[in-house]
Amino acid sequence: MAKWRIAGINFDHMHMGDLLRCVHDHPDAEIAAIYDPDPARMANAIETFGIPEDRVFTDLDECMKTAKPDVAILCAATADHADYVERLAPHGVHVMVEKPFAGSVEDARRMMKAMEGTGKQMAINWPLAWVESHVTAKRLIDEGTIGELTEVHFYDGNRGPLYHLADKVEVTPEEVERQKPDSWWYKKASGGGSQLDYLGYGATLGTWYMDGRVPLEVTSVIDETPGIEVDQHSITVCRYEHGLSKMETRWGTFTDPWAIQPQPTCGFVFVGRDGTIASADYADHVTVQTRARPEPTPVPADPLPEGGRNAVEYVLGCLDRGEDIGGPLNAALCLDAQRIVDTAVRSAQEKRTLELLK
Repeated sequence: MAKWRIAGINFDHMHMGDLLRCVHDHPDAEIAAIYDPDPARMANAIETFGIPEDRVFTDLDECMKTAKPDVAILCAATADHADYVERLAPHGVHVMVEKPFAGSVEDARRMMKAMEGTGKQMAINWPLAWVESHVTAKRLIDEGTIGELTEVHFYDGNRGPLYHLADKVEVTPEEVERQKPDSWWYKKASGGGSQLDYLGYGATLGTWYMDGRVPLEVTSVIDETPGIEVDQHSITVCRYEHGLSKMETRWGTFTDPWAIQPQPTCGFVFVGRDGTIASADYADHVTVQTRARPEPTPVPADPLPEGGRNAVEYVLGCLDRGEDIGGPLNAALCLDAQRIVDTAVRSAQEKRTLELLK
């Protein structure tokens, strides 16, 4: 039996398949159980990873009591995260939540409160945290390559959340349109929309790059498409004590960035007092300008180290060593980012600039 028993809880988010693959490939972990109220949504994972019938559940409490996992990976719809964590925490498991953190700051705090006193940790996984270029940019910023970081510019998204399944398997445009009316991604009550899907990336990694500094106020606008109740495009401006940063989310990019980088380029641009760094999603390099060398210069991306190549590897490594989960997966940092997201959502609704919510 493997050292770490992992349960995959709810298949709302297509990233469940990617995370189960990380578990399947980890030498010290095993898929101890999977749960979803709809058996059909688990069929692909059962076949892909050879999960036996006695490890497949449609009742959550039965799953947790029978499998007795060490870690639960949660991929529910955003609005359901708090309810699930409150049900999982009493079972004495570490919880890894697939992004976004929560549907609201209130829900995020409920999740943190549920984990208090359990002796277990909660991590929030942001897949862009495992992109070589973005990790390299963080190293260069921390080393002072561009001086004090003053601006973070983020643009990210994809053609739409229904265009791909686990392992980035593509879905036809016709099938996408067929699924839209019933998909949680396109329902406000479930936490759908590009803003909740992608702004957390910019806010969370941005706060990580900024060493925890948060904005004073936030201004956000979203598109309004007839027949679509959620946004597919948002632009958020954050005013910090030291300057402005911009975070833009888009469902409807010309191409998916993991296949062909669209224009505008998906990723980050960082501006410091002494230079700039451009870090595109999935790129093999970052582009650096400094006062000593102002011409844009490519710098090869650092290979991700063993133990830091994906969320499962990182979290299990922290647990092995008895360390706190840090970086952009840290719940306290993610809570500050959620405050930015909530303020942006309210700003877009009220069509005005707001002070950062507490």
